[in-house]
Amino acid sequence: MAAEHDRAQSPEPVTVRIPEAMRMLGLGRSKLYELIGDGQIATIKVGRSRLVVMRSIHDFVEQQTP
Repeated sequence: MAAEHDRAQSPEPVTVRIPEAMRMLGLGRSKLYELIGDGQIATIKVGRSRLVVMRSIHDFVEQQTP
């Protein structure tokens, strides 16, 4: 039960992997990479991994909301 409580209190991650960003946005891989290429979604490269910056996901969604 303590582990459940810790997870509920853990802060939002600063970055997520591409599949998680796809799930969060409800987008396919191609569309997400298109948004990354257009500069609408920010990523960072750590070693061989590309991570999506959560703040850019939030900013993108806010821009799309009328």
